[in-house]
Amino acid sequence: MPSKANDHKPINLALQGGGAHGAFTWGVIDKLLEDGRLTFDAVSGTSAGALNAVVMIDGFERAGNDGARERLEEFWRRVSRGAGKVEPGNYVIDQMIGFWRSSMQSFSYFPRLAAVASPYRFNPLNINPLRDLLESLVDFDRVQHCKSARLFISATNVRTGKIKVFTGKEVTADAVMASACLPNLFRAVEIGDEAYWDGGYMGNPALFPFFEDKGSDDILLVQINPIRREDVPRTGAEIIERVSEITFNASLLRELRAIDFVNRLLAEHRLDASKYRPNRMHRIEASKALENHGAATKMNTSWGFFQELRDAGREASAKFLKDHYADVGVRATLDLRAEFL
Repeated sequence: MPSKANDHKPINLALQGGGAHGAFTWGVIDKLLEDGRLTFDAVSGTSAGALNAVVMIDGFERAGNDGARERLEEFWRRVSRGAGKVEPGNYVIDQMIGFWRSSMQSFSYFPRLAAVASPYRFNPLNINPLRDLLESLVDFDRVQHCKSARLFISATNVRTGKIKVFTGKEVTADAVMASACLPNLFRAVEIGDEAYWDGGYMGNPALFPFFEDKGSDDILLVQINPIRREDVPRTGAEIIERVSEITFNASLLRELRAIDFVNRLLAEHRLDASKYRPNRMHRIEASKALENHGAATKMNTSWGFFQELRDAGREASAKFLKDHYADVGVRATLDLRAEFL
């Protein structure tokens, strides 16, 4: 995305999923756009990261950085339960989300619940107000023909268990809903002959599309789910939360390991530099902002909570720009080996 500033650097943006915690990512993007010195060659998003990505690109195509910022704020305001009147569809989803949130807080009930709860039973009309909101806010034809940044949206193929990356004209409301389809809340999204669930299971977010791209060698990861926890979980809810975090970080850790492996082989001149290139990894993470917010708050859609996370994201983004803007295009600022060893 072009910048008004003369001194700007291109970067690839990777946006992790995390439900309502994606408001942190909104804050990160908002500050990056306000600052204007980093431009986005490509954006890869999963689940909430995919939602942020398409809304941002739609807004940018309409009115540049300011348009992207305005569109993102409008999106999160309208997602919030405190933003206006409650439509019938929202009531259904509120009941389902409340049902699952309470189940996560009562581990003794969870096994029985998991055996009987299904969106095919509790949401027989397949109501998803988020889809209606997305279609009302985003011009997908504009997003599909965007020239400023390439877009990659990840989902998980239900039948094969493999990742599917939607790009170009494949980026539709269906693709974004597939990327954000939690199987316990919503029916699998059918596109063509395939069915898809949340992309976080196999790519959270997918980094490999950047490797074949001819854009920037720098990747900025906005990470919502913490990789490390110091305390061993002991309660039922804590165990469920930690299993969720590990599951949704597994594919990311594999890709970080692959990047480190290729980078080391290139540094040792054991790979053909004309066919492979190093990738410089950077990260803005939400660990500090979310240290007192468990996994159940991923379903907290209050406007006050969104504002809190947005402000934390802006603060983290500002710190990254202050500490590491000069490193972009020069050196990596994320120690990959420390992440997976």
